[in-house]
Amino acid sequence: MKFTQIQEPSLEKPLMIAALQDMGNVGSIVIDFVNKSKRTIPFRTAEATHPSYVLDNGGYIEIPKEIWEYRYDQNIIVFGGGVGQPKTDEDLHALCQDVIDVAKKHSVKFIYTLGGFHTMRQIRGDHQTFITTTSKELTAQLQRLDVNMTPSKSVITGFNGLILGYAKQNGIHGIGLYGELDEPSIPQYKTAKSVITTLAKLTYQNFGDTIELDIMAADIERKLKSGWNYDI
Repeated sequence: MKFTQIQEPSLEKPLMIAALQDMGNVGSIVIDFVNKSKRTIPFRTAEATHPSYVLDNGGYIEIPKEIWEYRYDQNIIVFGGGVGQPKTDEDLHALCQDVIDVAKKHSVKFIYTLGGFHTMRQIRGDHQTFITTTSKELTAQLQRLDVNMTPSKSVITGFNGLILGYAKQNGIHGIGLYGELDEPSIPQYKTAKSVITTLAKLTYQNFGDTIELDIMAADIERKLKSGWNYDI
């Protein structure tokens, strides 16, 4: 991994939201929405230096760039979004460690991560968001806020799970928000909306109107009914 510092932001004990693309694109949709809402400014980048594939454009290839940004605004650091996740365990752990290093540098007390929660039940109506944390004590505090905790034991893979482990090992409170979805291969804007609503509740942040997510969700549903096949 290659890390590049663009500027040094002036921040005082900000909260951090960190997530990468995952099933249903939930991580990327939410991160992109928060960045747009808060008009965040980039201050650092992380780039994969060893791509695991090339793109054939029909007679010639391109080497894809996988770059993730650290952005900030006043009392918040936002990391991630973009396309994909690190392709090797080495890069994944290097990325998690860098996020922790940045968090420590700016005295972050809470790291929020998020993503999709694959359910086998048919979802009708609103999508739920489930929460897990880095300690029983923190979970007990959040349960007073009338939120849904993860219903059972499971393994959370990729950056959007592992970063919680890194936070716990480094004495930083970590909270994971995972929105339920029943079709991981399709962009899940309703799920992302549920996650944003819950994130706003926990962080006391105003992320603005989510009507654009409703419009995108309706567009996806319309295309699916017309026989559209989305390949994520």
